[in-house]
Amino acid sequence: MYIIVGLGNPEEKYFKTFHNLGYNAVGDVAAKLGVKFKKRECSSYTAEANVSGEKVILARPLTYMNNSGEAVKQLLAKYKADPSQLTVIYDDYDIPKGKLRIRPEGSGGTHNGMRSVIAEINTEKFTRIRIGIRDSEVNIPIINYVLSEVKKDDYSLFVSACERAADAAISLAKGTPAELVMTEFNG
Repeated sequence: MYIIVGLGNPEEKYFKTFHNLGYNAVGDVAAKLGVKFKKRECSSYTAEANVSGEKVILARPLTYMNNSGEAVKQLLAKYKADPSQLTVIYDDYDIPKGKLRIRPEGSGGTHNGMRSVIAEINTEKFTRIRIGIRDSEVNIPIINYVLSEVKKDDYSLFVSACERAADAAISLAKGTPAELVMTEFNG
């Protein structure tokens, strides 16, 4: 059993924003595994796949970013999964745009969605795939930036970053140790 959650906001108006890169990346996971988000459960849209003989649940929370932990807690409870069987994919303002950072544990940093997840499941010990969004040329408040649309000039960079994040998540679901996935995908 493995659970992969992509953080974001459920309304269409957020689809092309930086804050929805987690949603986009978990959508790429679904596409690569040949499944679709058909079910609504645990305050999320979910899809189910099989990876190397293991059930993998893909989820896009419907709770909005700042309450993402509610959905993650429900998913872990329903599927009787341990946080060690969880990967969360999300945007991170503290990392340069287009870069990936994979970590087997850590704080939520400045990200309210991750803070919510950690608070709800009472642990920092789960894998996270962070997609960097910081643009040194942009000087607006973080909240305005994360809810703004990805610039056309950067679109292909973020499509590539989401695809790499999806590949990393699938590798983790196959049982590849986080250290090896970090070596391959970080940077």
